[in-house]
Amino acid sequence: MVIDTAPVQLDPAFDNVWDELQYRGSVHVSTDPEALRALLGGDPITFYCGFDPSAPSLHLGNLTQLIIMRRLQLAGHRPLALVGGSTGLIGDPKPTSERQLNARETVAEWVTYLQAQVQRFLSAEGESAVRLVNNLDWTAPLSTVDFLREIGKHFRVGTMLKKDAVAARMSSDEGISFAEFSYQVLQGMDFLELYRQHGCVLQTGGSDQWGNLTSGTELIRKAEGVHAHAIGAPLITDADGRKFGKSEGNAVWLDPKLTTPYAMYQFWLNQDDAIVIALLKAFTFLPKDRIEELAAATADAPFRREAQRVLAVEATAFIHGPEATQQAIDASSALFGSGDLHALDLSTLAAAVASLDKQATATPDAPVLQLLQETGLVDSLSDARRAIAQGGVSVNNERIDDPGATLDGRLLHGRFAVLRRGKKTLAGVDAADPA
Repeated sequence: MVIDTAPVQLDPAFDNVWDELQYRGSVHVSTDPEALRALLGGDPITFYCGFDPSAPSLHLGNLTQLIIMRRLQLAGHRPLALVGGSTGLIGDPKPTSERQLNARETVAEWVTYLQAQVQRFLSAEGESAVRLVNNLDWTAPLSTVDFLREIGKHFRVGTMLKKDAVAARMSSDEGISFAEFSYQVLQGMDFLELYRQHGCVLQTGGSDQWGNLTSGTELIRKAEGVHAHAIGAPLITDADGRKFGKSEGNAVWLDPKLTTPYAMYQFWLNQDDAIVIALLKAFTFLPKDRIEELAAATADAPFRREAQRVLAVEATAFIHGPEATQQAIDASSALFGSGDLHALDLSTLAAAVASLDKQATATPDAPVLQLLQETGLVDSLSDARRAIAQGGVSVNNERIDDPGATLDGRLLHGRFAVLRRGKKTLAGVDAADPA
């Protein structure tokens, strides 16, 4: 298969990028929509989105913002990508509990990781080239007294208490620290500073950040007498409405070491029919007419899962590139018997084996009969012998005829094996040296 993805460009079906953002479902809440449409349809503006280094990688929720930024950049607008070296030292308050503070050295290291990731998705060429900024540059030199006099005086505690995350924490047993309570002031100051330095008039973020986004627009209005804007994108959830994110324990990371390209491909491939079209709109650059074709195909023949296959290719290729996506496709084919497991590189094979529900560890000379039982492919050794006699067992897609067969000489990369019973029942075996 040759990877053929849609070009990263705006959809010519829309004359204004605001209209495309609306079609893509990228706007859950915003300041004045009519004013935003006029603003985004006019001369280039400067806008920003912030990413806090609370982990060594960005994740799927961040990708939502990066794609919005890319669409705005394609429309000629100038992105500022803020990686928060100072806000990352505090942490945006969660509705449930206080964040653990990370060491300054760790946060500084993560800043460099996230900056490198951002640059993979936003162009550094031309008049709308992305510019990286770090809020530590303007917060570190600021004294506490100056911060309170110049920024704090514009904030009202009553308004701050009404922010959703703050209100939730105030009513909890744990409460909220002054550090996290002040986070919205720091984020508001970021917007003001970027307005003063770069003429930035728009901030994008997740809808759960709306209180923080509007703290910036209000601060600019009070301090500068200017009406700035904000766009809050909807949170990405699964078919049951559960949010994807590190705080939920189900983050899909953009770093291939944390979420492999194979796992990324499978993530998109396994999405429910109920949300696949919304995901195509939000996470791909496919034009409207192609998305409508896929919507019709999903309605008429959902069993073909055409929309999911297109989504998996488009989204994985945008994140990891065509070569890694092709390897993921090859691994998926090989696992289910129509490809060559021996041709897979070590990292792709390891990810494919780890994705299987049934697993076992073994020694390099372990008997296949024993592994069939240990992995749960059969209930007993007699069932295993019967399955082999009937020609229904294979190791790495090679049929096993001898009930006394072992893994010896069969391991891929000297470590992995894929056991199969029948056509679709698989198990992974890892024979890594424990030393």
